[in-house]
Amino acid sequence: MTGILDRRATPPAGRMHRRQNANEPRRGGTSAKSRGSDPAQEWASAVKTPTETRAVLQELQTQHPGADTELVYANAYELLVATMLSAQSTDQRVNQVTPRLFSRYPDAASLARATPEDLEPQVHSTGFFRAKSKALVRMARALLERHSGNVPADMEALVRLPGVGRKTANVVLGHALGIPGMPVDRHVLRVANRLGIADADEPERVEQQLCAALPSAGWMQASDTLILHGRRICKPKPLCEQCVVSARCEYRHALDRERHRQRSASPRGTRRVRAPRR
Repeated sequence: MTGILDRRATPPAGRMHRRQNANEPRRGGTSAKSRGSDPAQEWASAVKTPTETRAVLQELQTQHPGADTELVYANAYELLVATMLSAQSTDQRVNQVTPRLFSRYPDAASLARATPEDLEPQVHSTGFFRAKSKALVRMARALLERHSGNVPADMEALVRLPGVGRKTANVVLGHALGIPGMPVDRHVLRVANRLGIADADEPERVEQQLCAALPSAGWMQASDTLILHGRRICKPKPLCEQCVVSARCEYRHALDRERHRQRSASPRGTRRVRAPRR
């Protein structure tokens, strides 16, 4: 169940990089193999320093002032449920579902008395509704049995709940319980790697790198800013012209170099560059 709702990665012994398409700018790192000696074919030769990382995020925050979660909630229980529902869905879709859901199940005790079949019609529109319904009921029952229905303010206790992984736990801790956390979702993974402020494909490894570079008081703001930037600007097909930090972006620089290299290799400029998918 956890695998569907909130994947948790184990930090690897070394860096791992996804397979590169032949036409993509390559990303560097200790395990990346260079194609020839042309440095223009490397994506990011090294992770930015903590000072550089903080500067990038400060500039990004001017593009997304007051970045915050877009999920609507009133307490830690509601945010936990909403975050679990947001897996493979959108915050906007979840916000359409949760008002009626919370009016019927306002706390863990009431949700624990429900059955997955009770929930399925109510959460159907968020996707993976059968898996989510089962996870929500099991989570609520575990909250009731282990924590008297209260959401624990502890990472280890949270990730032991059915359907709750590290990303969800960080969201709840940081937004609802005032404990610094660095949620890493697909947007944070993509944007952080493209900007060169992280260099890993594993969420926990990216979390470690970003937390090491930033003061704990800024972790949630950094995560929320990267998430919004990934949703609005740095999409799988990025809107680089609208990005305030494109001049600092390793991905953009490598893409420009690769385009220049291919134009030089093909005088007529007939080859097209395929952007790395992040």
